[in-house]
Amino acid sequence: MKHFVVEATYSAPIERVGEAYARHRAWLQKGYDLGLFLCSGPKDPPTGGYLVARAESAEALRTMFEEEPFNRGGAGDIHLHRVPTRQAAALDRGMVWRTGGQTHGTTN
Repeated sequence: MKHFVVEATYSAPIERVGEAYARHRAWLQKGYDLGLFLCSGPKDPPTGGYLVARAESAEALRTMFEEEPFNRGGAGDIHLHRVPTRQAAALDRGMVWRTGGQTHGTTN
């Protein structure tokens, strides 16, 4: 798996961006459920956000981002940066984390 940092920058007024928040969070959850997304959060001030992901390829991740509501609706620009990882935590050893009041993780 390759690792990526994804930077999103809003390209629309914050009111328009806000209209897509619920769809964006549902899309994020899909990425977490698929094991692609490791962590994410908004920029401060709220001009976009960051996401750390893993995928077989940049193309596979770009395909996932074609469905992202801000990107799809023209409200955000996505910049994908591959991290040439030299060392990473083993994420298949029963890691558990909480987001949005829900518990996620693996138990292998």
